[in-house]
Amino acid sequence: MPDQDKGQPGSGGNNSGIGGGPGELFERLLGPDNPVLNQLDKNAKALAQSALAKLDVVSRAEFDAQAAVLQRTRSRVEALEAELLKLTEQLEAIEQDRGAD
Repeated sequence: MPDQDKGQPGSGGNNSGIGGGPGELFERLLGPDNPVLNQLDKNAKALAQSALAKLDVVSRAEFDAQAAVLQRTRSRVEALEAELLKLTEQLEAIEQDRGAD
């Protein structure tokens, strides 16, 4: 009864109709130069970009630019706070001198 094993898993039979068996088929389907896989990748990226365009999001470049502006603003605020503290201390010293007279 050798004909019964034909096409069964592990029997060595090949019922896929493609030389090399399913392993080779998967390798060809998942290979880096597969035009179908490349097209699926392009379509997925286009779909994702379309979905993101409908959302209220910003690009990475715009985010990075705004982060840089925020950093400069924080630095400037810190400098102004330090200057304000210095001027407040000077004003308090003047007022103390006037109160001592």
